[in-house]
Amino acid sequence: MRTLVRYCVTTVTVTVLTLTLGAALASANPNAINPIPGLNGVNGVPQLGGRARAVAQQTGILSQNRTQDLNVLGTDLGIMWDNGRGEILTAFGDTAGLGLPNLLSGSLWAWRSNVLFRSTDRDLSNGMDFSSAVTDAFGQAKELIPSPKIPFVEISRIPTAGIAVGDTQYLSAMSVKNWGPAGTWETNYSGLIFSNDNGENWAPAPETVRPSEGGNRNFQMSAFLKRDGFVYQYGTPPGRGGLVHLARVPEAQIRDLGAYEYWDGGAWVRDVNAARPLMGDGVAELSVQWNDYLGQFLMLTTDAHNSVVMRRASSVTGPWSPPEVIVDTRELPSAYGAYIHPWSSGPDLYFLTTVHQNYNVLLMHTTLHR
Repeated sequence: MRTLVRYCVTTVTVTVLTLTLGAALASANPNAINPIPGLNGVNGVPQLGGRARAVAQQTGILSQNRTQDLNVLGTDLGIMWDNGRGEILTAFGDTAGLGLPNLLSGSLWAWRSNVLFRSTDRDLSNGMDFSSAVTDAFGQAKELIPSPKIPFVEISRIPTAGIAVGDTQYLSAMSVKNWGPAGTWETNYSGLIFSNDNGENWAPAPETVRPSEGGNRNFQMSAFLKRDGFVYQYGTPPGRGGLVHLARVPEAQIRDLGAYEYWDGGAWVRDVNAARPLMGDGVAELSVQWNDYLGQFLMLTTDAHNSVVMRRASSVTGPWSPPEVIVDTRELPSAYGAYIHPWSSGPDLYFLTTVHQNYNVLLMHTTLHR
């Protein structure tokens, strides 16, 4: 990735780091983190013995992408989608960098809620190279949609799913009201934001807001899938461990909540309150894609033990298979999120997973078996 500005890890960083380490012990706030290699107990890509291997670190100081040059020392998630123009867009969540600390929000780092990188890399065997990023006038990775960072008002605005419809890019984002104990948080609402210039500038679509109540609470976090002219939205409540519900809408009507239908376990209905869970197990951060090699839909999530698991189905509605453990939490205990790379092909499945201990994102690989 072409460097636009360079930030050095200086004594200022060490000072902030010291404070952050202390904060991490007392807080479940995901922004009380430590992205500095070595000092956070991590130095290098983890060596795993299970079904998946870590290919490369995608973000942070140890990344070949040198995201620190855009003031991204640490970040999480990694929502990927094909923009329809030969690029993969990747939206990351809460992002730590150098600058004025946001003490009110509980972060001792300069903090953005969402940033975006682009990639044209089709050879993922040695990592995913970023070709460009959305940046501000100072050459830093720019926050796409700002939030006030005020606890119990809006502490963050975090992307959970992305998709292209025509020439418009869409992100589903949740407005986080406050952080609770680890794995729990409360939202104000979720809704779409959109860009007509390949992610450079974003605006909210207020007509798509889903308050965190009633049936809409089941769609505070999402995964998108395009199929047969529809956009399918797999949703969960805020936090980790919620049940998955399913909605669909014709692509051209993605911003019309009145056009959405919901799966009630046997049919598509208009009432969001009639949606029924697709499976009995709760999940965390999910992604869903059709896989040509298997001829099945794949769903990646983490489970109640924080292991990355995969489910399969022949239909968008399921039934979904029992979970297969891809990354055991005992091998990578602070991992979360599992987002499928849209250009995975054949038996090679690539996905992004965050490691909280060093608060950066890994590109992972597993081999699919028919």
